[in-house]
Amino acid sequence: MSKEEARRLALYAQGLLNRQPPVGKAGALQVTEHLGYVQIDTLAVAARAHHHTIWSRTQGYEENHLHVLLSEDKTIFEYWSHAASYLPTSHYRYTLPVKMRYASGKSHWFEQNKTMQQHVLERITAEGALQSKDFEEKQTGKRGMWEWKEAKRALEQLFMEGRLMVCARKGFQKVYDLSERVLPHWVDVTMPSDIELGWHLIKTTLNQHGLATEPELYYLRPHCKKAVQQALHQMLENGEVITLQLHNMEKETWYALATTVATVLNMPDATTATTGLHILSPFDNLVIQRKRLLRLFNFDYQMECYIPEAKRKYGYYCLPVLWNNRFIGRLDPKADRKTGIFYVKKWFPESNLPPAAEWQPALEQKLLDFARFCGCGKVVFLPIY
Repeated sequence: MSKEEARRLALYAQGLLNRQPPVGKAGALQVTEHLGYVQIDTLAVAARAHHHTIWSRTQGYEENHLHVLLSEDKTIFEYWSHAASYLPTSHYRYTLPVKMRYASGKSHWFEQNKTMQQHVLERITAEGALQSKDFEEKQTGKRGMWEWKEAKRALEQLFMEGRLMVCARKGFQKVYDLSERVLPHWVDVTMPSDIELGWHLIKTTLNQHGLATEPELYYLRPHCKKAVQQALHQMLENGEVITLQLHNMEKETWYALATTVATVLNMPDATTATTGLHILSPFDNLVIQRKRLLRLFNFDYQMECYIPEAKRKYGYYCLPVLWNNRFIGRLDPKADRKTGIFYVKKWFPESNLPPAAEWQPALEQKLLDFARFCGCGKVVFLPIY
């Protein structure tokens, strides 16, 4: 397979080749189920990452749709994927092995306080859903702050163990309740076998990425390596998964779902040659694995908000810009919702681009669409490029 074909396969799997994208709340659920997760992030320089990722793949998406899917429909839930994420509730049972590891003693980044955990459970059992701020003492001083911090850690540990779930968010703050009061009755809660878990990770990865190397099938899950390898062997034998080699990358073996490859390769060129233009979130599923992005798209991208300002090259929250099947640049935005102005502080084009007349109108239209989604009605370039 050529790298060009591999890119088409990846973009098709990511839902970025869809000429008739899914719509509204149902579309948001469809995207989440297909991708397997949508990363949650607090940064609101433009749109928050979870909203941005879904907006890029749907029509008529509104931020309230995720809230309804989580707290009313309960067709998505919050848990840890490679980071804090929304996952489809239909995938719930495949989080049980991780929950079991935490319940068996694994700590979530900090030492455990069993007394505080019991206190938190007792209060939520008696009072109903609570936020971390509900555990802050009214008195001032070190003791009050200490208890709040310990309660917050206890909430997160119990959440990772699966004893608590996030039933809603208020002002982007989590609201926790007992899992048995949150989880719908129809959810399968049987522990998956190793081979089932391996199958799930392979299918989910290849559904969203189109193609992947073996290490990418258990990305950030080294404890699942053996299960993935066993499942992969079975899926290769039955023909569900096939191997690929990319031109000029012959030393690397890639894997893909046979049906997806057949679908993409049999599409007319007019369908697969273009994606239109997308301004993506730094946490978008297509770009979150930076090494993969570089290998497949020759795009060297880094999120610079965690880098000291003096060392930043592109800006605090630079967004990658995809046009057709190549990345043409990145831009440094700032949505000023008070004034209704979406600022493009800087535009950084890639080298060897086609004439601007081919892509600039699409970029300007997409910027206006994105600005409106971010609550702004006007786009201002600083400086004008």
